[in-house]
Amino acid sequence: MDHPKAPTKLHHHARHTVLRLLGPGLVAGAADDDPSGIATYSQAGAQFGYGMLWTVVLTYPFMVAIQVVGARIGRTTGGGIIANVQTVFPRWVVVWLVFLLLAANTINIAADLAAMGAALKLVIGGHAALYALALGVGCAALEVLIPYRRYAPLLKGLTMVLFVYVATVLSVHVPWGDALLGALLPRPSLDPDYIVMVVAIFGTTISPYVFFWQASEEVEDLRLARHGRPLRDSARSARPTLRRIGIDTAVGMGFSIAIAACIMVTTAATLNASGMTTITTSADAAEALRPLAGDFAFYLFAAGIIGTGLLAVPVLAGSAAYAVAEAFSWRSSLEDAPRDARGFYAIVAGSTLIGAVIALSPLDPIRMLFWTAVINGIVAVPVMAVMMTLVGSAKVMGPVRAGPALRVLGWAATGVMAFVVLALLADWALT
Repeated sequence: MDHPKAPTKLHHHARHTVLRLLGPGLVAGAADDDPSGIATYSQAGAQFGYGMLWTVVLTYPFMVAIQVVGARIGRTTGGGIIANVQTVFPRWVVVWLVFLLLAANTINIAADLAAMGAALKLVIGGHAALYALALGVGCAALEVLIPYRRYAPLLKGLTMVLFVYVATVLSVHVPWGDALLGALLPRPSLDPDYIVMVVAIFGTTISPYVFFWQASEEVEDLRLARHGRPLRDSARSARPTLRRIGIDTAVGMGFSIAIAACIMVTTAATLNASGMTTITTSADAAEALRPLAGDFAFYLFAAGIIGTGLLAVPVLAGSAAYAVAEAFSWRSSLEDAPRDARGFYAIVAGSTLIGAVIALSPLDPIRMLFWTAVINGIVAVPVMAVMMTLVGSAKVMGPVRAGPALRVLGWAATGVMAFVVLALLADWALT
């Protein structure tokens, strides 16, 4: 006898299992494609055509490695990155790391809110600055008022907005042979613009705020687990948990670089192909697409900027708040009520609102968007070096410290990031 409902149940179970495996890594990967990242990828495609696609291929294994490192630190110790830094490094290292992250994240929030306001103005008219302020207030209010167990699914749902960039690339004509060649065959150059673009791409794909967020959300999930214990205290349960972290991170970072590639390909196939090689903001990219690819591509691109900002701004503010709160031993959980974690939520709201004020200021939002990625690239180097020291430490990680393969790949990622940043600084010194 046939049982027609059995496959349906099996399919539902499989889908439920996959969704349970995806969480902090998926959100971290999607938040990595924020409006400043969209601006960087758009400029890369417009200025260099398909010639920068190799960077997203190269960064993928490094992204996965360093994100797994952050997630393992959080899940293994039950504390965030800064909480563990304090156990190994002197106080001045802690203070500098927190300061660098807070400054970079606040500038990033400002750039993202400015881009979101500009994109909303393109779609419905009005005043971009007022939209930026309203969006900032709204993001801060949601993060402060909604508990983590309800907020995490909301962030996971927002990751779906990035599929608009898949639809966008499918709506334009692409010479896929040229695109594949650009992805697999690097053509390095000593041209200053080329070097700055490479640093910007690395900075927007391997961003410190994403490390801190994923580590802290592993801690949040551990707190919500009914019988959750840090892995160093329950090494027997480490294998399935580490497997889940690996899958979650690999999927999340794969999603991130796939969307980055879609944006580069879209702007290369339209803007670069038509001779338009200068795109200064993500909103400019959306507007430039309209006469070349039609209203459909324009609206999709603009909607993506707003949607990714709604995901990225809370992640930026949250990761800064976790770092500051851990440095001062404050309560730090999005599950806590605001009255119970006042310092933590003050940083969440403060960094978001300061970012909104900066977005209203006369500072050039065009340069702010692009240089945010460069700043993230520079800040990432010391943060990555500290994380690699922690994950290889038996004192911090106990019996669940990282194995040789992860340590080699993580240090390689740190070395590559240091190399591209040093290349940029050398270029500045010589000009």
